[in-house]
This record gives sequence, structure tokens and C-alpha cells, in this order.
Amino acid sequence: MYLSSLFFFSIPLSLAIAGWLVGRRQTDGHQAKNHGQRLLALSITLIVVFIGAVFTKVLWPSPQSQHYLSVSNLSMVMLALVLFMGMILIAFSRNYMASEPRLNLYWRWLLTTLAAVSLVVISNHLVLFWLGWVGISLALHKLLTFYPERPRAALAAHKKFLLARTAELCLLVAFVCLYQAHNTLFINELVEHFNRLASNPELTLTTNERIAAVLIALVALIKCAQLPVHGWLIQVVEAPTPVSALLHAGVINLGGFLLILFGPLLLQVSEAQWLVLIVAGLTTLISALIMTTRISQKVRLAWSTSAQMGLMLIECALGLFELALLHLLTHSAYKAYAFLNSGNAINEDLQRRLAPAQEPSIWDWVLAAMVATGLVMSAAYLIQYQGVWSIWLLFGLALTMLIAQRHSHQLKASLWPAIGLTFLLLTLYSTMKTLFAFVLPINPSLRVSPLSLADLWVMGLFLSLFIASGLLRYQAQRPWVQRLSMSLFAGLYLDEWLTRLTLKVWPLRLPTRANSKTLKPQVSIK
Repeated sequence: MYLSSLFFFSIPLSLAIAGWLVGRRQTDGHQAKNHGQRLLALSITLIVVFIGAVFTKVLWPSPQSQHYLSVSNLSMVMLALVLFMGMILIAFSRNYMASEPRLNLYWRWLLTTLAAVSLVVISNHLVLFWLGWVGISLALHKLLTFYPERPRAALAAHKKFLLARTAELCLLVAFVCLYQAHNTLFINELVEHFNRLASNPELTLTTNERIAAVLIALVALIKCAQLPVHGWLIQVVEAPTPVSALLHAGVINLGGFLLILFGPLLLQVSEAQWLVLIVAGLTTLISALIMTTRISQKVRLAWSTSAQMGLMLIECALGLFELALLHLLTHSAYKAYAFLNSGNAINEDLQRRLAPAQEPSIWDWVLAAMVATGLVMSAAYLIQYQGVWSIWLLFGLALTMLIAQRHSHQLKASLWPAIGLTFLLLTLYSTMKTLFAFVLPINPSLRVSPLSLADLWVMGLFLSLFIASGLLRYQAQRPWVQRLSMSLFAGLYLDEWLTRLTLKVWPLRLPTRANSKTLKPQVSIK
């Protein structure tokens, strides 16, 4: 146990030391290339160290008691994700950021952010967890302001800075409440207690525990940029592309990790559970619709992230923690690829223009709904599913749209390839969901009952999203749909209200871009 913990601790420590060393002096072009090679070698070495730590845990297993670092399945999966994404970002940044004059500072704060994230995911101590959480925000702030002369980047980082301090204060109060209730700072002991509590209906939560649950839910909502505190996420696309990939693929999903970790507490406090269901549910619905009105590729991806994080938090609030972990991993991989590949957005748009989709007929929708429903119900029966049905409804609606929209103006696609793709997706989904149920076993007492009020609420949200997206796409000529589209394009003005409130609380002097003719004085917003 101690040897495995030593291996794990060497990972954030090595990343932090490497970040401090590489940021000590200014780098020229030749040094930048050498640094990139060394950092890529470091990332590969750390992956080898991680594999060694996993083998050590498997060969010499021992019960985890009062250890500061966690070697649980959840921690190992998250650490593997951090290292994999870190290697990808380092490899991409070698060429993408090579000509930047402040490259040494970029490397310093990138590695420091990765070190803080890795510390959070392997922490088994509330103090270490909180320090790593704060470290992520402070290091990421330096990356978000890498171009300090950009006003939008400065404003977004300013809002993110205030929201992060609010979340950190809430998390600190939550941890203090947990310590006062249990007189321990070790996370595994707290989680074991909450699991025992769920299995024994005669025991009840204390007031401190209920307060901690609500605060943890609030922290997760803030971290995942849920409405109305989402604006900074949309505006930080001004940062370098690797920073956007790091944020959307490896940092913002930590809110989901927090709820998965403290899930046994969340599901026993209805106030916290419904706070997540309502806020994250409405964010999923609204952000997914707003995304369809955006033209900029990076802005669309940012709204997509907000919607996807909302869906992940909904899964946590429904007790589907294995599905939330699967969602977290796949979303991270997809979003990293999407941002790093955003330069090809023009080519992809041209391909869509050359083969535009045809509006499905009523028969297409009916046939697609029948096929999707039959396949989804068959998959649920084969794996003997007994949980909530809202997630399967979402899957069925998505597959319905996939089958119905198979035609383009140039080609009448056959139904069988669409059915084959649907069958493949359902097989992959069912297999991965079953696999992650073994990786992350959940107390059956924490499962949300099927067709409960929470399940029905989420079903209503998914049906509303399906209907509204269809109207926006195929009934755009109607006046009331046009008014809805205009409101969505404005983001329902939620970010404007939050920005005004933020600048009233803490005014910011925004930089102005310098041009070749004149230099404008700085503008103060109050």
C-alpha cells in the first residue's frame, strides 16, 4: 500500500517540479523545441510510473485505512485520464506554441495545472483535496490570461476568478462541516459511513452533513459552469487552443468527479439532489438549444460542454455514477479532439454544405421511433436493467433522430446501415455501462427508483429538448420559433446579468488592443 502510494505521489510531485524548472528562464526557439521533447519524455515516463503503481496495487493489495492518497478504482481511472490528456496536450503544444515569446510561462502553468488535477484525483484527505482544488484554479487563471491584452479573455478570467473563490469557500465550509460531524479528514472513512447510513434506514443525517451535501452540490454546479454562471466558459475561447482543450477535457469535469466521490452523501439529501436536478437539468436543455444557434466552432463547443456537464451531473443525481464516470471519460476524449482539431472546421462545414440533410417525412419519424424503441427495449431487457428510464429515453430519442435524418438531398440512404449503426451504438453503450458498474460498484440502496418524481422530471426535460430542437431546425419559418431562436442566440441574457453583478462587486480595468496608428487609454468598467 505504501509503495503504491509512493508511486502515485511521485506523479503530481514530478509535474510540479518540472513546471517550476521549465518556467525559470525565457526560452528561444531552440530551447522551446528541447523543452517540448523533454516534457513529452516526462509524460511518457509518468505513464510508465502509473502502470507500475497499478501493478503494485494488484500484486500486493491491502486495505486502505488512514492513508493520505487514494488507490481506489475511481482514482486510478481519473489519474490515467489526466496523464493521457497531459501527454496529448504536451505533444500538441510543442509545435502550436513554439513561437510564443512567453512559452516558458505557458509550460510552467500547464504542468502546474496538471499536477494540481492529479493531486485532487488521488487525494484521500480533505485538506489535500482542497489545496489541490485551489491550486487548479490559480494555475488555470494564469493560462486563461496568457494573452493579457485581450479584453474578452481578461473579463472571462475575472469572472472565473470570483466564481472559483466562491466555490472554494463553499467547499471549505462543507469539509469543515464533515469534520465536525465525524472527527475525521479521510475521505474513504466518510464515504464508508455514508454507505452504511444508506443501508440502515433507522440512521439519519445530521444538520452539518446536510449542509455539507448542499454546498458540495453547489460547488459542482459552479465548477461545471452551469447556468447562470456559465459565461466565463463561453468567453475563455480567447485563450490558446491547448488551454481550451485542457479546460474542457480535464478541468471542468471535476465537478462530476466531486459528486461521484461524495455520491453516497448527495443521494441521501433531497435538497442537494434536487438542486442538481433542477439547475443541471435546465442547463442541459437551454445550453443544448443555444448551441444550435452559434456559428463559431469554439463557441459551439463551449456551449456543448456546458450541456454535457449538466447531463453528467444529472446522471450523478439519479445515482447512475458508473454512467457518469463513463460520460466523463468519453466527453474528455471527444472534447480534447474537437478543440485540437478545430482548425478543420471549415473543411467539415464545406462537406455539410455539399451534402445537406433532407427534412424527414412523417413516415421517417414514425419508422425511426419504432426501430429505436424496439432496439433500446431489447438492450435493456438483455442486460436486465432495473434502474431509472430517463437515460434510456434520451438514448432512444437520439437514435430516433439518427435514423430519421439519414437522408441527404443527394442520396436516399438505406435503412439497414442506420439500423446496424444503432445496434452497434447500443451494444457499445450496454457493454461499457456494465463494465463500469464493476469498476465503480454502487450501493443498491442509493439507486433512484424508476418512474420516480426525479426520473419523470428528467424525462420531461429530454422530451422538451427533442421537440424544441426539431422545431428550431424544421419549423424555423414560424414567427414564434424565430423569436425563440433570437432569445436563444442572446443566451437568454443570463450572462449579461451576471457580468453586471460581477463588475459591481469587483470592478475591472480592461485592457485595450494597441494598433499601429494609436494607443487608446485603458477603459474602466464599473
